[in-house]
Amino acid sequence: MAGPVQSIERAAAILRLLAGGSRRLGLGEVASSLGLAKGTAHGILRTLQHVDFVEQDPATGKYQLGAALLHLGTSYLDVNELRSRSINWADALAARSGEAVRLGTPLEGRVLVIHHVFRPDDTLQTLDVGALLPLHASSLGKVLLAFGATPVDPLLEDEPEAYTRHTLVHPEQLNRALGEIREFGWGAEVQEMSMGEAGIAAPIRGQGGLVVGAIGVSGAVERICDTKGRPQPALITVLREAARAISRDLGAARW
Repeated sequence: MAGPVQSIERAAAILRLLAGGSRRLGLGEVASSLGLAKGTAHGILRTLQHVDFVEQDPATGKYQLGAALLHLGTSYLDVNELRSRSINWADALAARSGEAVRLGTPLEGRVLVIHHVFRPDDTLQTLDVGALLPLHASSLGKVLLAFGATPVDPLLEDEPEAYTRHTLVHPEQLNRALGEIREFGWGAEVQEMSMGEAGIAAPIRGQGGLVVGAIGVSGAVERICDTKGRPQPALITVLREAARAISRDLGAARW
């Protein structure tokens, strides 16, 4: 029986390394982490990039998992399972935050809302399950873009629609925002889709660390943000705790 193919083993190790963290890695970091020569690591990364399993940031030269892996990484996970694993945590998040909670996955260049928990008060609310949200103007969408759950390049081929004067429509603005989301581990939109409303979201990871969805809290801007328009730290904390809990239930390693 033939032995293992070394180049495939090394490629798999690189993919696992990139999946295991929440930030992009440079060539030197990849090579040193796996004990590979830089030339060897670069050759494998170029091949993985060619088949869209890896993407390289043109500004920093660093690497992250490519969106093409989403179809492989989530082939075991249908929307119903993601929703069922999230229901209890989403209910608890709505109770703790006092705001509406939505769960989203990418679908044909938009965000599909697959679960929605109403804000826990007596106000009239409309169920958003099945709604399609813009990737660039929703906190759920920006998180999915930032962590490679859906590709950003098609969105930037034509200037995205401006829903309000706060919507990020220029590639430089959007790419900068996505970089910050990767750095902090959560994303926000403040009056970018609708004036007077804001939202924050965090990624949900499945096995291997791939982002398979996002969970978010949304509501009136004065409740979600402080007087300077920055999301409330307490909301960010309970949101990220819920995202981590769902990710653990889906088999993600601790992160």
